[in-house]
This record gives sequence, structure tokens and C-alpha cells, in this order.
Amino acid sequence: MTNFIATQTAGEPMGIFNMVWPFLLMFAVFYFFLIRPQQKKQKQRTSMLNQIKKGDKITTIGGLHGTVVELTDDTVVIRVNDTTKMTFERSAVNTIVSSAPTAASE
Repeated sequence: MTNFIATQTAGEPMGIFNMVWPFLLMFAVFYFFLIRPQQKKQKQRTSMLNQIKKGDKITTIGGLHGTVVELTDDTVVIRVNDTTKMTFERSAVNTIVSSAPTAASE
């Protein structure tokens, strides 16, 4: 019986590892299923916001549709109809519905 106790105390460092590995496994699962996809989605959104140009048809987060008339680093001015222009933060753009033709394709 004393041999069993001696081997158990000698294996204490493995006991700590056995307690920690489930937490490491949970962190890996969270990283690959939650954190990493969210970072990828954020990177795509930032890229989309940087690619907005005049003439693009966009939809805002609030559901407003319009055409980009003016751009600054932080704001977007869109034309909703022939007479109405509205200013939004660039981050309020949800999607680019259709992109304006570039000068090279004209």
C-alpha cells in the first residue's frame, strides 16, 4: 500500500497538467469557433468600409438605401432621392449594394 502512495505523490506534476488541460482545450475551442471567425468578420467589414467610393449604392444599418455623393475619413453623404442628402458615420454603412464603375472600366 505504501508503494501506491509513493507513486501518487511522485505523479503530482502530472496531476496539475490533468487539471489544466481541460481549460486549455476549452480555450482552443472558443478561439477557433468564436474569436477567430469574429476577427475575420471584422477584418472583412473594415475592408468593405475602406472600399466605399462615390457613386456606390449602399444600405445603412438602419435600412436606408442611397447613393454615395461625398466621402471623408469618418463620414459618408448619401443621396436618398433627387433632393435629399443625408450624412452618416462611415461605420453606419451596412452593405454596398452595387459598386460604381471605376474609371478604368468606363
